[in-house]
Amino acid sequence: MASIFSFMFIGIYVSLFFIKTSTAADAITQSQSLRDGNTLISKHGSFELGFFSQPAPDSKNSFLGIWHKSSVSLFTNVTWVANQQNPINGSSGILMINSTGSVVLLSQDQTVAWSINLSRQPRNPILQLLDSGNLVLREAKDGNSENYLWQSFDSHSDKLFQGMKIEWNVKTRACRSLLASRVEHDTSTSGDSCDSNGFCGPNGICTITKSPVCSCFKGFKPKALEKWNFGEHQEGCVRTEPLSCQNKPEFIKYPELKLPDITNSWVNQTLSLRECREICLNNCSCMAYASSSVKAGGSGCTIWFGNLMNIRELLDGGQDLYIQMPASGLKANWPKTKIAVIVVAVASVVSGTLLAVYCIRRKRTKFKEKIRKNGMMGQDNEGQEADLELPLFSLSTIVIATDNFSFTRKLGEGGFGPVYKGRLEDGQEIAVKRLSQSSGQGLNEFKNEVLLIAKLQHRNLVRLLGCCIDGEEKLLIYEYLPNKSLDFYIFDKTQIRLLDWSQRFHIIRGIARGLLYLHQDSRLRIIHRDLKASNVLLDKDMNPKISDFGLARTFGGDQTEGVTRNVVGTYGYMAPEYAIDGQFSVKSDVFSFGILMLEIVSGKRSRGFYDPDDNLNLIGHAWRLWKGGRSLELIDESLRDSCTLSELLRCIHVSLLCVQQLPVDRPTMSSVILMFGDECPLPQPKKPGFFGGKYSSEADSSSSKNLTSSSKNEPSSTYDSIITLPEAR
Repeated sequence: MASIFSFMFIGIYVSLFFIKTSTAADAITQSQSLRDGNTLISKHGSFELGFFSQPAPDSKNSFLGIWHKSSVSLFTNVTWVANQQNPINGSSGILMINSTGSVVLLSQDQTVAWSINLSRQPRNPILQLLDSGNLVLREAKDGNSENYLWQSFDSHSDKLFQGMKIEWNVKTRACRSLLASRVEHDTSTSGDSCDSNGFCGPNGICTITKSPVCSCFKGFKPKALEKWNFGEHQEGCVRTEPLSCQNKPEFIKYPELKLPDITNSWVNQTLSLRECREICLNNCSCMAYASSSVKAGGSGCTIWFGNLMNIRELLDGGQDLYIQMPASGLKANWPKTKIAVIVVAVASVVSGTLLAVYCIRRKRTKFKEKIRKNGMMGQDNEGQEADLELPLFSLSTIVIATDNFSFTRKLGEGGFGPVYKGRLEDGQEIAVKRLSQSSGQGLNEFKNEVLLIAKLQHRNLVRLLGCCIDGEEKLLIYEYLPNKSLDFYIFDKTQIRLLDWSQRFHIIRGIARGLLYLHQDSRLRIIHRDLKASNVLLDKDMNPKISDFGLARTFGGDQTEGVTRNVVGTYGYMAPEYAIDGQFSVKSDVFSFGILMLEIVSGKRSRGFYDPDDNLNLIGHAWRLWKGGRSLELIDESLRDSCTLSELLRCIHVSLLCVQQLPVDRPTMSSVILMFGDECPLPQPKKPGFFGGKYSSEADSSSSKNLTSSSKNEPSSTYDSIITLPEAR
C-alpha cells in the first residue's frame, strides 16, 4: 500500500466505474445513503462525488473521492479522496450518516473504512457537495460556512496518490489535493497572471502588486537575464552559489506565500516544524521546507528536493517558506544597510555597557567614601583595605518596602535597633535592621556584619542581601525567615510541642554544619562568640540559620585563638576561659553549641534553670543525671512519644563533651558532626565548665567585661572596642 500512496506527484489517469444512471442530488440526509455506482453532483455540475478504482487491470480496490465533472471523457481530475489508506475491496462501498450524525464509509461486511469525528451531535445533518469542490457536513437549517461541522477542505491526509499535488486555495486558505494533469475547472484562483502555471518559472516569486511581477529569491538570479529583462520569466531563477555539504547551510524565511507545487517533495503530517528543519538541514538536496498544514497555527512537514514552482506572494493568509542557502551566500547577500544597522547596534550595546559599568563603579566609589567616613572600611590579612562584596539599596527603596518603617511592620528590637519586615518591588520579602542612633553597640555590630557576613554563603547561615547608608541612616537588609527564632519554640510550653524529635535533631545538625563552615570551610576562620537560641532563625521549612554576627571575630593565616580586653557574649553560653580570661577560639563556639543542644533536648533555658537543692545550673544538672545513669530525666516530656532514644541519649553525651572545662578536651565541630552517627564510640566526658551555681540575675543580658590584654596573635585593634548591650531578642 505504501507504493500506492507515495509522496511523489506525477500525472496519472483514473478510470471511473459508474452505473450510467447517477443521482441528480448534491446531498444526502440521515435517511439516505450513497452506494458504489451512484454519485452526488454539485448544484451547477462542477464537481462530482462517488466511488472510483485505479486503472490497473488487476485492481479490485475502490475509493470514495471528488473529481471535476466531465461528461465527455472517462478520465477526470480527482481533487479529494476519503479512504486513501484504507481502500474497499470490490464495489461494496456505502456512504451514510449514522445515528450519531457522523459520516461513515462502510464496506460490504459493515467494516468502517473511513469516518469523521464530531465534537457534538448535530440536528438533522446533511452531507452536501458544493460547487467549490468542498464536501461539507452541516445542519439542515444552517447554511453558514462558519458553522460547518466538517469539510473536506480541512481533511487532506498525509498520504497522497502518485501524481497528486497540493494546491493552495486562496479563497479558503486550505491545501487541496489535485491530480497533476490538465485541470478543466479551477475555482480556487482569481484568474490573474500569477495563476498561470509556471508564469515566473522555477524558483521565481510572483507578486501581483509589484512591477515586474516576477522576482528571484535572495541568493538566486535569472537563468536567462536578457529574456527576463524583456518580461519572459518562464526559465526562472538559479542559485548564485550551489549548496555544499561541507559548509553548514542556513535558511531564509519568506512569509505570506502560496506554497510551491508539491512536486519532487516529501510530506509527513506527524513532524514538528523544528524536526522538519533538522531533516532539511542534514540533506544537501533539500531546497526548502514548510508546515504542511495551516490548522492550529501550522503543523506537519513538507520538504522540497527540486525547483520550486508556482510560488506567489499573498497579501494575507499565506504560509512561511524556509529556503536553504549556503552560509557564505547568505552573508554575501546582506544589504549594506543591514550591515550598517548591525554595526550601529553593536556599538550602541558596547557604549551602553561601558556607561553602565562607569555608573556602577561611580556608585560604588561614592559608597566606599560613605563607609570610609563612618570608619567602616575593612582590612584584609595584609592590612590593605578590603572591598565590600555587597549590593547597595537606596533609602527610598527601603522606605517603600517597609511602609516608611511602619509600626505594623516591626518584628522586634534589640541592641542594634528595630527590625522591620519589608517587601521589595519584585515581591521578595526582606527583614530590615535599622541602626538606632543612640546605640553604641549598633554601630560596631553594623560594621562587623557588613564586613563579615557579606562574604559568607551557606544554607545554615542567614543571608545578608545588602545594606543602605544614607546620612545618619544605616540599614542591613536580610532574607526574611517566617518561622522566627529557635527560642520562640523551645522555651514556650505550647510552641515546643510543634517540634518533634526529628525536627529538633534536624535543627541541631544544621547548626553544627553552619558552625563547621564558619570555623573551617569559609574564606575566613570566624568565631561567632554569641551562639544562642535567639540567634538561630528558622525558615519556612524549619531549616536553621545562624544569625547576628555583630560580635564575631576573624582569624587569618594559622591563627587559632585570641585574647581580648572586652569580653562580650551572653550569660549561660560563654565558655569559662572566655568569660574569665578573655581567651576565645573555635572551642568557645563549641562550648556554646553544647549548651544549645542541652536546651533543645530539655526544653529548659540555660540562664533560667537552677536546682537549689544541689546548687546546680543546667550543665551541672545534666552532668549529675548522666553520671547517675538517669539522662532520660533530662529529656523534654513532649519528646517521649516521638524521640529515637539512642539519638537523643547520644546528643546528651555529645553535649557534655562540648561543655568540658578545658578547651583542649572539647571536640571540633567536624568531630561533633561525625559523632552524630551511630558508628563511632564516644569518649567519656570530663567534668564540665561552670558546673554549679546560678548565673547572674540579668538572665536576658549580655556580658561585657574589661580584661588586661595578654594575647598570643592579638587580633586587629579594629574590633577591640566592641561592647555589648541587651541582646537583640
